[in-house]
Amino acid sequence: MQTNFSVEESVSNLWNKLDGWLESIILKLPNIAMAVLVMFLFYFLARGIRKVLKRTVLRKISQVSIQEIIAKVVFVVIILIGFFIALGVLDLDKVLTSILAGAGVVGLAVGLALQGTLSNTFGGLILSFMPQLKINDFISADGVSGFVTEISLRNIILKKPDNNVVVIPNSKFIDGSFTNYSMNKRNRIFVNCGVGYESDLQMVEDLTVKVIADNFKQNDDEDVEFFFTEFGDSSINFMVRFWADCVNVKQEHAARHKAIKIIKKRFDERDINIPFPIRTLDFGKNNLQIAKE
Repeated sequence: MQTNFSVEESVSNLWNKLDGWLESIILKLPNIAMAVLVMFLFYFLARGIRKVLKRTVLRKISQVSIQEIIAKVVFVVIILIGFFIALGVLDLDKVLTSILAGAGVVGLAVGLALQGTLSNTFGGLILSFMPQLKINDFISADGVSGFVTEISLRNIILKKPDNNVVVIPNSKFIDGSFTNYSMNKRNRIFVNCGVGYESDLQMVEDLTVKVIADNFKQNDDEDVEFFFTEFGDSSINFMVRFWADCVNVKQEHAARHKAIKIIKKRFDERDINIPFPIRTLDFGKNNLQIAKE
């Protein structure tokens, strides 16, 4: 049986449906306004609670990265609560159920597609709660040294001594090793030098240990240590190591700089020679003749 298509009837049905939608929207306008108001209220509530937490409770946490992570989580949770309440105001409870049901499937697909990003995110969480790493620490990682300025859910940001910024992905940082110069306030400084073969080695040792101990205070469990290390080509080389206050590479360089200057000054006062490499040319076996024109 063939049914005749009527344009007028189709237009009428379409108009009736649009009219029904318009009527529903008009009837829902108070709910829409209330839902928007709820979202605005919860947004400002989330900002306020985050600010209060930072000024009170989170200030007791020493690591700034942990403070930021907790503040962001609290902010997102409050926004989500406001979103669910807004859906309830709009009588979209069934939609909410469908969203939650589909979230699992979507989350699985997104997780597979964004494995690297999620790895960085979990790495950021681990770094934020790692006691061996804090904001403003001076570290060396992946061949780069600098101050930690930010630990986010994606990367860690270092500011190098030359003021350039280096961004290291969290996953790469977690998988590698790093050196934290700021964990201990006291660090050991190494200075290498050499003296001439004619030198009194015992006097060199006693003088070096004394000059370092006089200029760098050593605590009860710390000592200035001196070791001759090798017979060099033109000198007998030694190493002296001592403790100093330093939490970054600059302070380490400054301590070594000071030690080298005072060692050189005392050696000059005692006429102790710090030789430089010397090459002796022996022309005895080959009679060198200079031809004159």
